[in-house]
Amino acid sequence: MTTHTEGVGEVTDADFGAEVLGAELPVLVKFTAEWCGPCRQLKPVLAAIAGEEAGRLRIVEIDVDRNPETTVKYGVLGTPTLMVFRAGEPVKSLVGARPKRRLLQELEDVI
Repeated sequence: MTTHTEGVGEVTDADFGAEVLGAELPVLVKFTAEWCGPCRQLKPVLAAIAGEEAGRLRIVEIDVDRNPETTVKYGVLGTPTLMVFRAGEPVKSLVGARPKRRLLQELEDVI
C-alpha cells in the first residue's frame, strides 16, 4: 500500500490520460518507486509545493513498477523523475531529488 503525501495525488496507466494529459493546470508527475530512497526525500518537498502552488500546479505521483506502460512511453529510466506536463505535452523533465527552493527555481518557467 502506498502512503499518500498531502496534496499529492496518485495516477496509474489507466487514468494517466484523463488525470495528467487532460488537466487544465500544468501537472508535475513524480515517477516513483517504493524502494527509492530519494523518492521518499522528495515527499515533504512536493507536499509543501502542492500546498503553496495549489491554484497553479497539480502534483501527482505514479509508481514505475506498477505502471510500466506510462514509464516506458515517457522514457523514464531513473527514479525519482519529475516531469511537468502542460496541455498534454511534457515540457520539462528533472531527475533526482532536490531541495524545495531549487526545485521551485527550476519550475519557474513552466508554472
